[in-house]
Amino acid sequence: MNELCKIIKDTVKPNFLNIRTSIQTYDRDAICCGAPCWRWVYHALHSADKWFFNPFVYEEPSFHEAGMDNPDNPTSVVLSDEQLLSYLDRIEKKTMDYLDSLTDEDLYEKPEKCIYTRLELVLRQYRHLSFHTGMLNGQTAVTTGKFPMWVSETDKYVDDGIFFGRYRKGQITT
Repeated sequence: MNELCKIIKDTVKPNFLNIRTSIQTYDRDAICCGAPCWRWVYHALHSADKWFFNPFVYEEPSFHEAGMDNPDNPTSVVLSDEQLLSYLDRIEKKTMDYLDSLTDEDLYEKPEKCIYTRLELVLRQYRHLSFHTGMLNGQTAVTTGKFPMWVSETDKYVDDGIFFGRYRKGQITT
C-alpha cells in the first residue's frame, strides 16, 4: 500500500493550484526584491521541476538559459505567462506520474547521485513552492488590496475563474 505517496499526491495538488492562481493574478513586471515577478515564478517552477525529483540528474527545459533560474542573473529569455503556465502543466504532470511510480519505501531512498532522500526532496519543494507563492500573492495584495484565492484542499476547490474574495473553497455566496 502506498499511503504516503497518496497523501503526498493529494497535498501537492493545492500547491500547483495556488502557484497557478498567483500567475493568473500577479503583475508580472512588478519588481520584487530587484527582479520582475515573472522571474520569481520561473525560479519557483524551475526548482519544482528540478528539485522535486533529483537535482543531480536533471535536463534543463529547452527555453532555459544558464543561470536563468536565479532571478538576480540577467537573461535574454523572457517567458510569457502562457509559457509559464504551460511549464507548470508539464511539471504537474511529471510530478503526478512520478508519485504514481513510487512506493512508500522509495521515499526513504536517495535517487542516483543525490544526497537527499526522495521524501526530503518532496518536503523541500512543498516549502519552496509555498514560500514563493506567498511572496507573489503578497505583492499582488500590496498592489491590488486583495489577496488571491488560496486552496487548502482540492476536493472543495471550485474552478470558476474567481480569484479573489473568498476563503478558497466552495462557492462564493452573495
